[in-house]
Amino acid sequence: MGKLALAAKVTHVPSMYLSELPGKHYGCRQQAIDGHHEISRRCRELGVDTLIIFDTHWLVNSAYHINCGSHFKGTYTSHELPHFIRDMEYECDGNPALGQLIADEAVEMGVRARAHAIDSLTLEYGTLVPVRYMNSDRHFKVVSVSAFCTVHDFADSRRLGQSVRRAIERYDGTVAVLASGSLSHRFIDDQRAEEGMNAWTREFDEQMDKRVVKLWREGKFAEFCRMLPEYADYCYGEGNMHDTVMLMGLLGWDRYTGHVEFITELFPSSGTGQVNAVFPLEGCPQSAPEPVRAEG
Repeated sequence: MGKLALAAKVTHVPSMYLSELPGKHYGCRQQAIDGHHEISRRCRELGVDTLIIFDTHWLVNSAYHINCGSHFKGTYTSHELPHFIRDMEYECDGNPALGQLIADEAVEMGVRARAHAIDSLTLEYGTLVPVRYMNSDRHFKVVSVSAFCTVHDFADSRRLGQSVRRAIERYDGTVAVLASGSLSHRFIDDQRAEEGMNAWTREFDEQMDKRVVKLWREGKFAEFCRMLPEYADYCYGEGNMHDTVMLMGLLGWDRYTGHVEFITELFPSSGTGQVNAVFPLEGCPQSAPEPVRAEG
């Protein structure tokens, strides 16, 4: 029987890579990078062999998709922000067996999910940025799950999270799950990009993010889950916050009561709100609720 050892919400802002490079932004995201290093350290101490990453930069317009490649290697330049991420080299190993288990469990629960072992199906930077700072030595295997879901229902994403938990229970190993995406995600207007490098776009977004952080610290997830659909809508959630929905499905949805630990405190980046936060597994329900299944 497999083990879920760690669950976290993590940032993947491309300014983390920019922070490494000489120039005026050198070191600007060191705290976020340090947060990734700390999560990696904890995963190693816990014996984690695989990172499952809900990637809000993997855009999908139909179904849910799991990248079951056995090995990934390449040089990545962001089409979205080539002046932030350019010629970033990466290499990591996949975990096809675990990826297939996730797809199988999801289909069993009525989710339209597909597992893919396609050599040309590469990774998006919602996966590549955490891999860079957590897994530069290829210590962990990696399974990437699509979480930029354009036409998908939250109930299905919640089921997908439950499916991941069920797949881990069938897996012979130890796993960490990372929801890779922002809190609010309204990018700052282009003409204000430089001045907004370390600011929120709107006061509303900043106040909402601070409120969410407070709810997470206090373990008030019944309230958070009730507000999540509107939060995603009004604050332009990255990937419509499907990564967060998946994470909450994994943890027990509104029955989760953990008091979240912020490894990297809330910070703004190009108008958006970001954190690195660990969700203590002690807050998961002792007995799992019946799976939320699709109707019909």
